[in-house]
Amino acid sequence: MAMQKRDLPIGVQSFRDLRQMGFVYVDKTPYIRKLLSGKFYFLSRPRRFGKSLFLSTLKAYFLGQKELFDSLALAQDELTLAAAEEREAWIEYPVFYLDLNTESYNTVFDLESLLEAHLVEWEKSYGSEPSERTLALRFNGVIRRACAKRGRQVVILIDEYDKPLLNSVVDPELYEQFRSMLSAFYSNIKSCGEYIRFVFLTGVSRFGKLTIFSGLNNLNDISMDSAYAGICGITEAELLTDFAPELEALSTVLKVPQEESIAVLKKRYDGYLFVEDGEQLYNPFSLLNVLQKKRLGDYWYATGTPTFLVKYLQSRRFFLPALEKDVELGEDDLQISPIDTQDPIPILFQTGYLTLKEYIASRGVYSLGFPNEEVKYGFMKNLLSGYSSKVLSVSTEIAAFLREIAVGDVDAVMRRLEAIIGGIPYDNMAKEVVKYRERDAEVAVYLVFSLMGQYAETEVHTLIGRADAVVHTESAIYVFEFKLSDRCTPEEALAQIEAKGYATRYQSAGKQLILIGVTFDPEKRNIGAWAAKSL
Repeated sequence: MAMQKRDLPIGVQSFRDLRQMGFVYVDKTPYIRKLLSGKFYFLSRPRRFGKSLFLSTLKAYFLGQKELFDSLALAQDELTLAAAEEREAWIEYPVFYLDLNTESYNTVFDLESLLEAHLVEWEKSYGSEPSERTLALRFNGVIRRACAKRGRQVVILIDEYDKPLLNSVVDPELYEQFRSMLSAFYSNIKSCGEYIRFVFLTGVSRFGKLTIFSGLNNLNDISMDSAYAGICGITEAELLTDFAPELEALSTVLKVPQEESIAVLKKRYDGYLFVEDGEQLYNPFSLLNVLQKKRLGDYWYATGTPTFLVKYLQSRRFFLPALEKDVELGEDDLQISPIDTQDPIPILFQTGYLTLKEYIASRGVYSLGFPNEEVKYGFMKNLLSGYSSKVLSVSTEIAAFLREIAVGDVDAVMRRLEAIIGGIPYDNMAKEVVKYRERDAEVAVYLVFSLMGQYAETEVHTLIGRADAVVHTESAIYVFEFKLSDRCTPEEALAQIEAKGYATRYQSAGKQLILIGVTFDPEKRNIGAWAAKSL
């Protein structure tokens, strides 16, 4: 008898819809019971990680929608808590739910319009005063009147509180306008404390505590709290328990034992860690898509690398291959504002492109890395297409590279790299940063060869120097040296590889060694010429 297909909540952010329409649900309501002993909370998680659904679950609870919690842990927990606190169960509170994820925030008007729309709706229920002329004053007034009218303190739930800031991080003037507006608006969370029962804010970044919330020191940041490590995302235990039928079906389609299909899922979609002693988590969006469609696709990255992130990395002239090396940061640095630092590592952690790997207690730092293959290669694909206007299809481009490198066609490979680098805009680059043009060639090599599934290294040290890039394929090892054309010829770059023994360590690998000297033309702002030699 065929198993009945179940509906998985892909993209479902409404708890009411999820429950009423019969979607499979991983019960996260035990976390609500933990939260109820406190009042002001903040949670940071990457996009598509279940933050909006959890916030919607909180909304349903504080609206007293008991019927939505049937058979869930909180149904019994609420009765137990109500008895212990000598109160009625399922109290309905006035709830202010603010979702900032619906705008692009290209101008101040975008944010003003969104806040205005919410305030108008709330004021229909709780009234307004002529003296409340600013958005912040209107929010303050509606909180107070809601508490007075309903005879209960209010609940404030804010989803993606930081999206305006993230979208403007490369525009300091717009960023400051958003920061100022949100700071005044959110300040009501502290000034109206006596009228508030519960506050929960979610976002991608944690830096808001240091900028927007400078006067709001009563927020409990649970982002790296072990008690809430699994509040969003899916653990392996939840995967095995709640999605057993889907795992069985996936293994059947892949024609592998279930243990093997789980290993594949872990490699591609697991690996997020937010607490050093916590459990690794799957991104729920990717995992649910795989289980529903029974196809190992790139789902999280396909929803798009935020435009601001590509612009941010370009503006900081970040050397992308450094992400493959030892990336370490202290906890305070993980939540620093991207506007206040030239280091993009904190924002890469906050947005989910890097995650914790381990805590090195002896030095008080965290080691970071890509959580899984989907994130790593999705990140590279988006950056390659974002960096170069000449890359119309990353998949097509990489397929062409694979064909050319398989037959050892060095000239074709270099011409393709030349085209990609030619598409990187340099119009606003000052002459004094010409050194970065050499690095762009290294970055192109790193991105292209990494995306081909080959092993690419950069700045590989030897006893008397370092090779700019080394690429390993099944049959060959390519050693690159990049120089500016006004300082060196391709042949001299090639000679340096041999003189400093960059390829010596690879001679015992049993593969063909291909040495490539490359010059970068400052005037053309592209690869000028190259020379190759096989050993």
